[in-house]
Amino acid sequence: MVIEPNIVRILMMSGFIVLPNIFPVMKKKLFCLLWIGLALIVCQCRSTREISGVTAKVVDGDSTAYELMVMDAGYELFLASEAKPMNFYSNEYYSSWNTRYVTEWNIRCRNTRKYGLFYITTIDYSPNIDYGIELNYRLYNYFLFIQKHYQIQLIPRGATL
Repeated sequence: MVIEPNIVRILMMSGFIVLPNIFPVMKKKLFCLLWIGLALIVCQCRSTREISGVTAKVVDGDSTAYELMVMDAGYELFLASEAKPMNFYSNEYYSSWNTRYVTEWNIRCRNTRKYGLFYITTIDYSPNIDYGIELNYRLYNYFLFIQKHYQIQLIPRGATL
């Protein structure tokens, strides 16, 4: 088999594309396009499914207010369109489920070999603190959102056979 010298050959060696020196301008353009393509792939793979956790704010000297910061674009839409009303369940119900969900979340966050890098941060949630129904409701629905949107089952619910 005879290869003519005018034909451009692309050689795959060690993950790099090697082109002959016939087209140095094309080589630069191709290199730039590959970097741009790689950057787009990385940006698409990276997600904003991070939850920064529960933070405390001191209000009026001795009362404390808590807030939940969720950094996921679809969460607010899910909360507005698919979540049940806040008073559908009691604060104790939300708190009980949040304790279970947070425990499982933190286990998965600390065990990246088994569960991967989806669980970016741990959640600091204590069942001994009364966070109020609004925060418990939002946190509970965040876990439901994660399970539905990313199809991850944190805790099996209902009878399984």
